[in-house]
Amino acid sequence: MDLQRFSVATFNLYNLQLPGEPMNPGQRVWTAEEFDRKLTWIGGKLAALDADVVGLQELWHRDAIVQVLERADLTEVYDVVADPADGGRIVCAALVRRGLLRGQPDWIDVFPDAMRLDSTDQADLQAPAVSVSIPGFSRPVLHLQVALRDDPPLTDVFVTHLKSKLPTRIDQEPWFDADPDLYRPHTTALGAALSTIRRTAEATALRVLLTGVMKGTTTPVLVLGDVNDGQHSNTLNILTEQPRYLVGESRGGADIGLYTAQTLQEYRDTRDVYYTHVHDDLRESLDHVLVSEQFYDSSRRRLWLFDGLVIHNDHLDDEDHRLTGSGDHGVVRVSFTWRPFT
Repeated sequence: MDLQRFSVATFNLYNLQLPGEPMNPGQRVWTAEEFDRKLTWIGGKLAALDADVVGLQELWHRDAIVQVLERADLTEVYDVVADPADGGRIVCAALVRRGLLRGQPDWIDVFPDAMRLDSTDQADLQAPAVSVSIPGFSRPVLHLQVALRDDPPLTDVFVTHLKSKLPTRIDQEPWFDADPDLYRPHTTALGAALSTIRRTAEATALRVLLTGVMKGTTTPVLVLGDVNDGQHSNTLNILTEQPRYLVGESRGGADIGLYTAQTLQEYRDTRDVYYTHVHDDLRESLDHVLVSEQFYDSSRRRLWLFDGLVIHNDHLDDEDHRLTGSGDHGVVRVSFTWRPFT
């Protein structure tokens, strides 16, 4: 089928697990009533989104998202891409409109061979050597392909969930126990640094994967995910390679660059009210749709024209997500129209 319009969304499901089944340490299991409310809320949101591809984060069990689709009468609308979601760990997943999915999706656990963070920094001999050893993603990256048009190439989609800003717990580490008086005053700083290092490494590893797909090709690429960082953060800068945003009559585009849908929307609007998460009254943009030059208006290799971004985030004001069944992240939907550059 040749689509004239299509849309994608990124949707953090806020620990969608079957009722009574365990989640992360310290998290209360869902009761049957709470799970029922989650089914209704998520299903209603998916129906309202009506996106062609939905990247999902924080899915524990495939059966849970299947029940969501049944509740919303969407079973015949979407293929569920969630094979590893057996309830034992958090998995990135996707819903793909029937007829679009091609090939076999894969979940990438291990960092690529080219991912190495090891330096003696010969350009700055005053800087101590650094070596970071992280072998893989805390949440496996989902990679799939969809056919938006009958003619090639296929569009590559990556669904990601990078390490959160929440400080890593260190109070159970052997080195902490060996001298707790030394480390206890610094648990927040040390834990936050560990989370930041892990998130940065994961962003870099994903960037390596993206470059492998994009460099020297015309492959359209979409990245959907909760990257747990803002539009101008170092995390996003690594992922996007910071392409130039040319406007007006300029003819731009970057071979391996990714463009944030948030920035594309800002060029279309007079006010930026983009936020997808609220913590301690701080509104942040953590959930993003990133697009290759084939989806960038001013690119010489444009295939699709950006056609708007909508964020569903009113539910972030809910005082008790368990009571309403809502999630704790906003849901981002981005649409495009087929209009190749001529």
